[in-house]
Amino acid sequence: MSGIDIRHSHSLPMEQARQAVEQVAQSLSARFDVACDWEEDTLHFSRTGVTGRIALEPRQVHVTANLGFLLSAMKGPIEAEIRRVLAERFGDGVAA
Repeated sequence: MSGIDIRHSHSLPMEQARQAVEQVAQSLSARFDVACDWEEDTLHFSRTGVTGRIALEPRQVHVTANLGFLLSAMKGPIEAEIRRVLAERFGDGVAA
């Protein structure tokens, strides 16, 4: 399994950060039939071939995902899209 691990800084209040992640979750659900569930400040998501989470922290968003065999071949483009969406929703924070 291939993994994605991205940390992106932000300066949003936690409620606004949660709303931004919720918008991302709704988009994932509609576009890719991804199931999403909140557990405190962490959004867990899954579908065939991928499981992961988006953890909200006061100054950082932490995205992790495990990609199955087929999606692991697309790790680069998937990671680039995640970084683009994070920059769009949270500003140009430092991503690691």
